Amino acid sequence: MLDFHRADLARLAARDRLRVLAPMAGKDFASNDYLGLANSPRLAAAIARAVEEGVPVGSGGSRLLRGNHPEHEALEAEAAAFFGAEASLYFSSGYAANVAIMATLPQRGDLIVHDALVHASMHEGMKLSRAGSVAAAHNDANAFDDAIRAWRAGGGKGTVWIAVESLYSMDGDTAPLAELMAVAERHDTMLIVDEAHATGVFGDRGQGLSIAGERVVTLHTCGKALGCEGALVAGPRIVRDYLVNRGRGFIFSTAPSPLMARGVREALHILADEPERRTALHDRIALAGEHLAKHGALAGGTPIMPLILHDNGRTMRAAQALQARGFDIRGIRPPTVPVGAARLRLSITLNVEAADIRALDDALQEVLA
Repeated sequence: MLDFHRADLARLAARDRLRVLAPMAGKDFASNDYLGLANSPRLAAAIARAVEEGVPVGSGGSRLLRGNHPEHEALEAEAAAFFGAEASLYFSSGYAANVAIMATLPQRGDLIVHDALVHASMHEGMKLSRAGSVAAAHNDANAFDDAIRAWRAGGGKGTVWIAVESLYSMDGDTAPLAELMAVAERHDTMLIVDEAHATGVFGDRGQGLSIAGERVVTLHTCGKALGCEGALVAGPRIVRDYLVNRGRGFIFSTAPSPLMARGVREALHILADEPERRTALHDRIALAGEHLAKHGALAGGTPIMPLILHDNGRTMRAAQALQARGFDIRGIRPPTVPVGAARLRLSITLNVEAADIRALDDALQEVLA
């Protein structure tokens, strides 16, 4: 029994692709806790107050049964206002939300044109979708335009859904959203933007990089810069209503914790009240860019700075050597990234100080030599 699984794991190990779970240790250059909110005293105090008020830890059921709590409703109303949308809907995770969006909103006869590097969760949703799908070259607005024109010329009549990330989690680059919006308006399409890594980091309030509108659906994860858990889908009210009625990932899932919904509400308040966190983060990003780019890290003004080492074995050895020196840095290998693109994913957060960045510069000099 399970012979296939043993053999498959052995094959992964032979290619330096076997994954293992490692605990937190060392200076945080690996997490997505960009604003350092995961351990925020203010966030912890808000959760403690909610417990004292009797907000339950568990929801007890799906939102359509008994699991719908006033904290969910309050969060969704506040989030819609924060992100400038008509409505929002709270999911248990960004993965679950992306799957639900892609599997539910595009219909049979529609077309999804997605960036070649969108997250695995979008791909899983597309597998469940009744719509067709085609990849467009990464961050190339003209490629999206060409794909839509070709589909229309071939007789495509349905709605086109453009799907992208605003900030790509492995390369650290941003989508040309203004150009993509122009494509969407030119072809009367919908635009789905996964703001997972931009929420809290970019925007005048930390609302992300995209612009809300009647043709825009955005996803904002709550477990990265917001320091909590779950995800919010924001957009036209009809999108929320349709997901509630047709989104199987929403309908048949136990509702997220009402206590966590209170935490996300507080995180949004922190974004509004403490803009200095974003200022400090961007100062740290600029400093890290100066120190890490000379080692080959791709520093484009975002918190994600990949250092591509190509070889799986070399990447993992470098990660282990840096961990031994007190830096929590993880190696990323295929299939998460393309073959030959193994890398150290360097993530800049408020959990490290300027001195830690300078020390990492010195450690990289030793390790990469």
